[in-house]
Amino acid sequence: MDLLQFDAKDLYYEKADSQEVEDLIQYASELYASGEAELPLLQAYLRAPESLNVLVSLNRFYYYQHRMTDALLISERALTLIRPGINFPEDWRELEREHISEAPKDLLTRIRLYLFTLKSIGFLNMRLENLELSRAIFEKLVSLDDKDRIGARGLLELVVRRQEAAEGIFRMPEAFG
Repeated sequence: MDLLQFDAKDLYYEKADSQEVEDLIQYASELYASGEAELPLLQAYLRAPESLNVLVSLNRFYYYQHRMTDALLISERALTLIRPGINFPEDWRELEREHISEAPKDLLTRIRLYLFTLKSIGFLNMRLENLELSRAIFEKLVSLDDKDRIGARGLLELVVRRQEAAEGIFRMPEAFG
């Protein structure tokens, strides 16, 4: 299944939240420059903990504040909310091409959201120097997406280079061994 050949249906951002939650997200965007956006975003989360709009807003806030650990927690939460709706295994490591190719076409938008969220988790782990986990995630995504529609191949190459560079720094040259 080509991950670009689909009709965009069931887009998370088209799902309306309560007016109160939408107002909190808007208020947070107005407060971003002053550094006070977190409180309204957390208030929105408490009112709508399963809203992908809220989770995406929180994730972006934490990422742009360079709070990678917090952004990672939010991405992981989003993945757990997306997964049941597409009937994927609980552990992404068990995900196979058949889960994607045999899924109903009307789930492809959600499947892409799941895969991009998993890519985000891999990227955040890379930024946090959790290179083994990051590599495993990118390897899984590359194995599922032979046309690289998700864009994990370049990130996998980057992680491999970083691991190789780290090994080169810590490996004692044989001449000195």
